[in-house]
Amino acid sequence: MRKAIIGAVLVVMAGLLVGAQEEIVAGFIYVGPIGDLGWTYAHDYARRLVDEEFDWLTTMYVESVAEGQEGAIIDRLVAQGCNVIFTTSFGFMDGTIEAAARHPDVIFGHCSGFKRAPNSMSYMADFYQVYYLNGLMAGALTETGKVGYVGAFPIPELKRHINAFTIGVKEVNPEAEVHVRWIYSWYDPGAAKEATEALIAEGCDVFAFTEDSPTVIQVAAEHALPSFAHYSPMLEFAPEYVVSGQLVHWEAIYRDFLLKVHQGIYTTTNLQHVDYWWTLPQGAVELGADFGVAINPVWEDELKAYVIQHPVFGDISVYDLVFIRLSQFADPGITFDPFQGPLYDRKGNLVVPEGMWLSYESLITMEWAVDGVVGPWPGEPEG
Repeated sequence: MRKAIIGAVLVVMAGLLVGAQEEIVAGFIYVGPIGDLGWTYAHDYARRLVDEEFDWLTTMYVESVAEGQEGAIIDRLVAQGCNVIFTTSFGFMDGTIEAAARHPDVIFGHCSGFKRAPNSMSYMADFYQVYYLNGLMAGALTETGKVGYVGAFPIPELKRHINAFTIGVKEVNPEAEVHVRWIYSWYDPGAAKEATEALIAEGCDVFAFTEDSPTVIQVAAEHALPSFAHYSPMLEFAPEYVVSGQLVHWEAIYRDFLLKVHQGIYTTTNLQHVDYWWTLPQGAVELGADFGVAINPVWEDELKAYVIQHPVFGDISVYDLVFIRLSQFADPGITFDPFQGPLYDRKGNLVVPEGMWLSYESLITMEWAVDGVVGPWPGEPEG
C-alpha cells in the first residue's frame, strides 16, 4: 500500500513537471492607458508587483487597445515570445477565444468575461459587495435624497455594481434614489465632467462612478460634495471629500494563477472550467479611500451620528453597520449577500424571492434595474 501511494505521488509530480512552465513570458493587453488611475492602472500596478516577485516571470504590456483590435495585438505578443497572455476588457472576450484557437500552445486569461477554452480561463475581482458598502454610506450622507452615478457602459458588470450600490443606499435611506448617466467610454474625463455637472444640476449631492480617472471626485469636490473612489486610491485628489471607495488587488489573482502555471497545475489543456470569481474573502478587493483606510476619518463622525432602525440589528449607526456587513462578507461561509430576497426590480417584479440569493450566473448576466435606480437602462427586460 505504501509503495502504491508513493508511486501515485510520483506519477502526479511527473505530470506536473511535464506541464510546468519553467520560464513564463506574460503579455498584458489593456483597453486604456496605464496612467488612467482606474482599471488599467490597477492591472498594470498588479503586473509590476508579480513581475518583481517572481524571478521566473517576464512581463510586457500593450496599452490603449481598442476593443475589436485585440486579435492582432495577441498575435504580435505571441510572435514576441509570450506563452501567457491576459486580456483585460470585457470587449476583448470573443477575440481572446478566437486567438486561443489559433494559438493552442499559449495560455490565455480573459478578465470580466464568461467564455473559456481548454487553454483560456476567465477571471474577475468583483466589487459588488464593496459597492453595497459604499451605498450604505452614500444613503446616510445624501441630503437631497439623490445620489449620482456616472457609468461607463451599460454591461452586466456595471449594472450589478449599480444595483448593489442602490440596495445599500435604500437600506439606510428608503426614499433615496440613484440617478445614473452613461458616458459610453471607459476613459473620458471630459464626458465624466459633463455627466457629473448634469447630475449636480438634477440635485444629486453624493457621487460614485465607473470611469478610469478621478474626474468625478474632482468635480464633486469643487462643489463640496462627497464621493467614492473607484479602483485605485483617490483620496489624494480630494482629501476632504472622498469618503471611501472600491480598491482592487489584481495581483492576488495574477499571483495565484501564474504560480500554478509555473508549477504545471494549469496547462493549455485544462482551463475550460477555470474561472476566478474573487471578492472580499479572497483578498481580491478592499473597501477604502486608500489602502488601509476603509473610511476617511473626516466622515466618521457623520456616519456614526446617522442611526437607523434596522430590521436585523435594531438601532445602529451606519458606521457600525458598514463594519458588521464587511465582517460578514469576509467570512468564506457567506452569511449575507446584498442580492437576497425579497428583492424587486424597478418595475415592481419580484426577481429574488424571500429566502433566496442570486446565483453566480444571474449576477454575471444581470440586466434588470433594482427599485431606486433612475435613468436610462439599455437592455432592461420588458414587463
